[in-house]
Amino acid sequence: MRIGVIGYGFIGRSIVERIEASGGLFETAFVHNRSADALAGLDPALRLDDLERARERRPSLILECAHPSFTARFGAEFLEFADYMPTSVTALADDGLRTRLEEAANAHGTRMLVPSGALLGGDELLSRSGEWQRVRITFRKHPDNIDFADSGVDPAMIDGETVIYEGSVRGIARLYPRNVNTMVTCALVATGLDECEARLVCDPGLDCAVAEVEAWDREGGMLRTEKRQPAVGVSGTEMVHSIWYSVQRASGRRNHAIELV
Repeated sequence: MRIGVIGYGFIGRSIVERIEASGGLFETAFVHNRSADALAGLDPALRLDDLERARERRPSLILECAHPSFTARFGAEFLEFADYMPTSVTALADDGLRTRLEEAANAHGTRMLVPSGALLGGDELLSRSGEWQRVRITFRKHPDNIDFADSGVDPAMIDGETVIYEGSVRGIARLYPRNVNTMVTCALVATGLDECEARLVCDPGLDCAVAEVEAWDREGGMLRTEKRQPAVGVSGTEMVHSIWYSVQRASGRRNHAIELV
């Protein structure tokens, strides 16, 4: 599988390192970054400055690790010749964009791939999509691990555990686009962006990020998961491992001798 990587920050760089260390199971088709300076130490043959020329590199999969704007600008075009996996899943909260991406994938026989990220129980939610009566996902984070830029919230005013958002996943995706990719994934595989409930709790006393999912079915059953993970920036420290696992699953490669399907 030839993989094109957009974004060469912590996640993108780590994925490229894993591709190069895969013993030929994967190849780097290209690496693109908005700031060319970040690519200074990279083999020049792997650099791609103009994404309009991505097709020429013959990627099997294009992995976005940068910003949701890349999906809006190039996603449908990429799907004409490759599978596409955006890690900035909040881009898919735009119904019109998501529809265009789905249509492009159907028209060209490619796949729109959504990484599970920090979502535990995603396969179970998806397998019973349409049967859930109610789904709620809660994030608890230290203020240092929340990007408040689009929210209008002043983190300096938070001096204790505070619920800073409670409402639909669609609504939180607009206010905290860098923080809630997993919430959007949860909504897409479960009850939808408007029906899936989101809570964001800011807590200066936390030393990790917490993700909780609760789902109630129409027969009285309940699913509940909780994940606690140290955080770097706005992401949990496990994110690179999670995305790499998603890439391997997308390739059809076996990850373990025993596979959960």
